[in-house]
Amino acid sequence: MIRIENLSKGFWVKGDYIPVFQGLNMTVPSGRSVALLGGNGAGKSTLLQLVAGTLRPDSGRVFSDGAISWPIGLASSFHKELTGEQNTRFIARAYGVDTDSLCDFVQDFAELGQHFRAPIRTYSSGMKSRLTFAISMGIQFDTYLVDEVTAVGDAKFKRKSRQLFRERIKSSGAIMVNHNLNELRDYCDCAMLLHEGELRFFEDLGEALEAHKRLMA
Repeated sequence: MIRIENLSKGFWVKGDYIPVFQGLNMTVPSGRSVALLGGNGAGKSTLLQLVAGTLRPDSGRVFSDGAISWPIGLASSFHKELTGEQNTRFIARAYGVDTDSLCDFVQDFAELGQHFRAPIRTYSSGMKSRLTFAISMGIQFDTYLVDEVTAVGDAKFKRKSRQLFRERIKSSGAIMVNHNLNELRDYCDCAMLLHEGELRFFEDLGEALEAHKRLMA
């Protein structure tokens, strides 16, 4: 279960404070795969980072009774001067998992070859996304936060990424952002809609998608 309590966040732009949302309240039930819907600039990625704890709110809090991943696809979670392997080992220690086992899994799944031992600053955006996806899938979280990342890589990599993600959400929850609405239908069973600073929960995914389409029309 994830509980969002009076959550507010904004950013200072050229001396002006621009709120993204204010006073959000929501309880996300355990074990559900939730589509996070909203237009460009609605604050979806910001909300994912707040839920993950990688971004601090201006006020309010996010509480969870389980382990939450960082936003998969957020390459800024890596230290750019360390290698892919060194970043993997650091994250393994931080989350209390076996370092060698995680490195073996990531090296095999991400298909980075010799680049696994090269500094992150030499990676392309696609390589960073493959690395963060592999590390995240190599750790058992109660809730996975996913931002478009299943679209990364060639057709073969996409297929195996989607297959692995399906396996993970059989026993874990997820909050997923994806502009491909058909893909959200494949993975998710309910939704949250973020629009003009307000967050609404939909038990029925189809109803949420229709509401989202109307707002985007």
